[in-house]
Amino acid sequence: MTAPVYPDLAGRRVVITGGGSGIGEGIVRAFAAQGARVHFLDIIDEAQTLADELGEEVHFHHCDLTDAEALEATLADIGAVDVLVNNAANDDRHRLEEVTPEYWDDRMAVNLRHQALAARAVAPAMRQRGSGAIVNMGSISWHLGQPGMVLYETAKAAIEGLTRALASELGEDGIRVNCVIPGNVKTPRQSRWYGPEDEAQIVAEQKLKVRIHPHHVAAMVLFLASDAAGACTAHNYWVDAGWL
Repeated sequence: MTAPVYPDLAGRRVVITGGGSGIGEGIVRAFAAQGARVHFLDIIDEAQTLADELGEEVHFHHCDLTDAEALEATLADIGAVDVLVNNAANDDRHRLEEVTPEYWDDRMAVNLRHQALAARAVAPAMRQRGSGAIVNMGSISWHLGQPGMVLYETAKAAIEGLTRALASELGEDGIRVNCVIPGNVKTPRQSRWYGPEDEAQIVAEQKLKVRIHPHHVAAMVLFLASDAAGACTAHNYWVDAGWL
C-alpha cells in the first residue's frame, strides 16, 4: 500500500492513546512517517521499544488512562498539541450476568471516559491557536450487535455521541472532531478470538474481499488529522471494507 503524504502534518505535535500495539501502533507509525512529533500513551512498558525504533521525534509515555489525574499530568507535561487521537480501548469479552457496578465503572473508564478527559485537556491550547483535530476511535461492534461485549459496545456507541457533542462545542474555535469506525482489523489481539475460518467468514461478508490491517485505519486517521479534511467534522468515517 502506498502511504499518502500530508506535508502539513510534518512537525505537528500528535498525541495517540493506546499507541503501543495493534491499531494504535499502526497510527503511531503512520504519523512518524509523516514527520510529525509523536507522543503516545500506553500501559505496556514494552512500548518503549517502538519509540526507540522510530527515532527521536517519537516519545512513549507510560500512563494508565483510567487514572484521571495521571492522564491530566501526562498531557500537561506534553504541552500544546495539534492532533489528539483517542484510540485506547479494551474489548475483553464478558456476559451480562457478570456485570457489577464496579465492572461497569471500570469498563467505562477504560473505553469512554478518558476520551472526554483527554479532549478537555487539549482543547484550551487548540482554542488559543484557533485550530486542532481530535479523532475518536469507535467500533463496528455495536452496529453489528456482536455478543459478549455489552459494556464495550455501550461505550463505543457513546463515543459517536461524544464526537458530535464535542464537534458542536469546539467548532467555533476551529477544532474539528471526527470518529473513525474500523471493521474487524487483523491484530495479534484479535487473533485470540478469530481463527482462519472466522477470518474467512468476515472477508466473505465484506463488499471488498481484503483483510483489514492497522495501516488501513491509520490512513483514514491521517486524512482526518490533516488540512485536507479541513471541512470535515462531527461525522463517522468507516474503514470496514463494506462489512456493514
